[in-house]
Amino acid sequence: MAQFSGKTVLVTGGTSGIGLATAQRFAAEGAHVVVTGRTQGRVDAAVAAIGDGATGVAADVTDSAALDRLAGVIGAHARGLDVIFANAGGGEFATLEDETPEHLSDTFNRNVGGTVFTVQKMLPLLNEGASIILAGSTAATRGVPAFGAYAASKAAIRSLSRTWAAELVGRRIRVNTVVPGPVETPGLKGLAPSGQEQDLLDGEAATVPMGRIGRPDEIASAVLFLASDQSSFMTGSEIYVDGGSGQV
Repeated sequence: MAQFSGKTVLVTGGTSGIGLATAQRFAAEGAHVVVTGRTQGRVDAAVAAIGDGATGVAADVTDSAALDRLAGVIGAHARGLDVIFANAGGGEFATLEDETPEHLSDTFNRNVGGTVFTVQKMLPLLNEGASIILAGSTAATRGVPAFGAYAASKAAIRSLSRTWAAELVGRRIRVNTVVPGPVETPGLKGLAPSGQEQDLLDGEAATVPMGRIGRPDEIASAVLFLASDQSSFMTGSEIYVDGGSGQV
């Protein structure tokens, strides 16, 4: 039997990259997967790519009303929610000299606020023994030039996972963080100027002891592990899936 048969899983930012690869893996393991994205067209394309067992909801995680609609869709299934992968977010380069209040606010609103209020809105739906997986980043501990706002927002995610693990243990809800290194996704490529995407990927690969960047499905494997009973004695933890870049 598929290990997530009968389970309901929410993947935010599930229309491409790590989110889409993870949603596909959950569906393949029998879960009913709810995926979000900011545009209906991308959500529809993701649902088609995932296949049977997927529901798409166009929802920006920074929009409280959109999160309410998302909770309504999940609640209508009357099966509760067993897994949240809070994956939506992103960032852009800005040095300290170039940082603006608007950029800092937007980065934290997406990565921290979006995660906080996604989980908060879904709390009433979470079944006992549910699993929450937050999306971290090796940038939080590496000191990447011009990536300070993004790195700080991901450091906040690590802190939140510990706090929530303590707060929710009475409901047997586990909270862990997956920490990817550089992974070939549209989000990573989008940081490069047009025509320089491969140069960015090659430069990132050069920082990884394994000599390459990761694949979205490799991060998905770690997320499924954290969502499953195989990690039943883990909460408040983080798993690095980074080719050794934060370890070696």
